[in-house]
Amino acid sequence: MEIEQLSQQHALEIANDWHYETPYDFYDMENDLEDYEEIVSQEARGDRYYQVLREGKLYGFFCLEQKGERTLELGLGMKPEHCGKGQGASFLQEILDFIIANFAPQVLRLSVADFNHRAQQLYLNMGFEVVRRIPQESNGDIHLFVEMEKKV
Repeated sequence: MEIEQLSQQHALEIANDWHYETPYDFYDMENDLEDYEEIVSQEARGDRYYQVLREGKLYGFFCLEQKGERTLELGLGMKPEHCGKGQGASFLQEILDFIIANFAPQVLRLSVADFNHRAQQLYLNMGFEVVRRIPQESNGDIHLFVEMEKKV
C-alpha cells in the first residue's frame, strides 16, 4: 500500500461517488455538508488528508487532527466495495504504522458511530479502548458516538 497526500481528484471521488450500504450510508460524504465541503476544498483540507492506494488505485483515506500536545485524532474511510470483507485490520495497521513513523503521537483518538459495531470491534481488536460515549452533531442531527483511544 502507498500513502500520500490526498489528491483533488480522489477527494472528489470520495465525496461524490462513495456510497455505502444502509446503515453505513450514514458515512456518505454528501449526508454531512460540513464534511463534504471540507474534503472537496483543497484549502479546507490543508495537509491533513491522506489517500491510501493499493496497486495504484484508491483504496481508502484518512485525516489527522492534532488534539493537545501528544494526541492525534484519526478519521478514516475505506472504499465501499472493500468494506465488510475482513480487510479492515490490514488497512488500519498500514495507517497506524504510517502515523507512528511520521508523527510519533503518544495517544491516537477516534470516534465511531454507536451503531457501527463492525468498526468498534475492529478498533478494540487493534488495541483501542472505549473512553466515553458522546452525542455529537452529524448529518444535520445529534447522534451517539463512541470515543476510543489507543496509547502508542
